[in-house]
Amino acid sequence: MFTTLALIALLVEAAAGYPNALFRAVGHPVTWIGALLSWCDRNLNRPAWTFAQRRAGGIVTLALMLGATLAISAGLWAVLESALPPLAAIIVGGILASSLLAQRALAEHAEAVADRLEADGIDGGREAVTFLVGRDVSALDEAGVSRAAVESLAENFSDGVVAPLFWLALGGIPAAAAYKAVNTADSMIGHKSERYHAFGWASARLDDLLNLPGSRLAALWLTLAALLQPSASAENAARAVFRDARRHRSPNAGWPEAAMAGALGFKLGGPRVYGGTLVDDSWMGDGRAALTADDIRAALRLYRTACLIQANALAAAVVAFTAL
Repeated sequence: MFTTLALIALLVEAAAGYPNALFRAVGHPVTWIGALLSWCDRNLNRPAWTFAQRRAGGIVTLALMLGATLAISAGLWAVLESALPPLAAIIVGGILASSLLAQRALAEHAEAVADRLEADGIDGGREAVTFLVGRDVSALDEAGVSRAAVESLAENFSDGVVAPLFWLALGGIPAAAAYKAVNTADSMIGHKSERYHAFGWASARLDDLLNLPGSRLAALWLTLAALLQPSASAENAARAVFRDARRHRSPNAGWPEAAMAGALGFKLGGPRVYGGTLVDDSWMGDGRAALTADDIRAALRLYRTACLIQANALAAAVVAFTAL
């Protein structure tokens, strides 16, 4: 049943995304989660507290956030099941669950970076890429902006598309909403900065765990997509994944980044600045590091092909489960 729900959500998000008018009217699940996290940050992450106290505050924050998310999402699904016929509940649930995916929005943001680089030069590219990355972009040149866009496209394919879809297919709206809450917490407070190293510890560790299946699947979809792209190499993608993925500072981000780098002959990752701190990360792939707007577009073609492969795999699962 949940595979059908996931397929509907994927198709709705791919076709319509999250309407701007709806965002202006009621916000988005991520903004609601973010508001709760901000309140917890102000009240449970006080600078005067010890490291242990702030870590405890982060654990309480994670428990509150998950409790609220699961209660609301499970209650919503219970209402749909009781108020609507089964098929109607799945369709309405799929429409609502589409807000937990970012397939269309991710492509639009990455494409905007390429467009702004070509139209407005480096200043436009830097401004556009801030919607994709959390790193300091002020000193990035064209190659740095382009790499940042491609790296974010690969990583967020896992975090924003594959992983939430996996949990949606596995456990329905509550499981996908819980994943989204943890992933949002990781992006907001899961940093190793002075302020969040203790407070964000629990969220970062749980996010690592929940992203394990999605990151591996994302690498698989990108590798398979390379088989269908004349300018890409599935063999090099697989080689880069097995050689480089585990050298990434993240247990998950290296998988799709390495697959993207190997498939397209790129060199991604390496040293970068987050919150004023230099992170000396490993390189993924052994190709070109001097990327351009054209390379962002090549990465987008691979990404879109991978999305199609994922959609077809999910549709096949729906047919298989229906036949049982």
